[in-house]
Amino acid sequence: MTEEPGEATGPGNGPGGVPRAIALSPILSARYRARDLDAIRAAAPGARIVTLSVEGLADGPVDDVEVLLRGWLSSDAFERLLAHAPRLNWVHSASAGVERALTPAARERGIVITNARGVFSRPIAEYVMMMILAVSRKLPGLLELQRERTWQPLEGTELRDVTVGIVGLGSIGRAVGALATAFGCRVVATRRRPADGSAGGAPDDAAGVAAGDADFGEVRLHRIGGPETLPSLLAESDFVVLAAPLTPDTEEMIDAATLALMKPGAWLINVARGRLVDERALIRALRDGSIGGAILDTFRDEPLPPSSPFYDLPNVIVTPHTSWSSGRVLDRSVELFCDNLRRYAAGEPLLNVVDPALGY
Repeated sequence: MTEEPGEATGPGNGPGGVPRAIALSPILSARYRARDLDAIRAAAPGARIVTLSVEGLADGPVDDVEVLLRGWLSSDAFERLLAHAPRLNWVHSASAGVERALTPAARERGIVITNARGVFSRPIAEYVMMMILAVSRKLPGLLELQRERTWQPLEGTELRDVTVGIVGLGSIGRAVGALATAFGCRVVATRRRPADGSAGGAPDDAAGVAAGDADFGEVRLHRIGGPETLPSLLAESDFVVLAAPLTPDTEEMIDAATLALMKPGAWLINVARGRLVDERALIRALRDGSIGGAILDTFRDEPLPPSSPFYDLPNVIVTPHTSWSSGRVLDRSVELFCDNLRRYAAGEPLLNVVDPALGY
């Protein structure tokens, strides 16, 4: 490809500014489909594709790899790749969390990290609302009565009488807020940068999501505040939804002290990262009844071992890190990466660039 005079191209060393080579590790527990690879080749014509195993084994040389689409790849394998790929300058994380990509070596190299913010928001928000409805309408108790063949009506709670507290008002938090708003819930939220929040409208961080999937509807917030307002959110929320990124500031943000602040009978819903929660403190709170229950889709150690007490607690719903899953997620993931590949080749700003200082 001959570059036209004055044509802006990106930093890639391939034709027309595309990366010379792109490495792909498995994403979302799925193999790349033929159409995914075709889309990536179309977005970066002439780039060589290198596939990696979860352990980091490559099917070709990596010395000229400039871009990595990182899915399932251990931290050790990622560090080895960095050591053998001196030209790697951009990593796109197939997950919203980037703690495994922001390694010391990546920070030292100044590698640009982008993430999948927005890709998983819709299915996770639907999962959260499913659980809020199930608890509010007494579904676990009704299923137990069915198993016992007992006819005993249970009184439910209308969602207009429910307060949903959202900890972390990024793309996922806003999607939850929009659905909660549609159901008539009262919604309060905390965010690290509360000035960026608004009572309605589109998310300020929805760029890069497939067309039509960023429009989750109107978010009506009764109140939004900074991290210092977490105690008041915990005290008034019937459901506390954790949607914050994992950073040094948020690790174990839900501990014995914060659990003690929760409204009696309230439920904790974690769809973010297991390490946001002190699990031992949570188990104590669940056993002594100081909170109503917990819905946990993510844990410190995964898979959750069969010996975990979470499985046996009657006021806990455990799911196997599946809140993000839907038939559309892989399509959106590849679409976002390809959009950024085209931007990379054209020298345009990438979508969803992570601030290394903030960790998201």
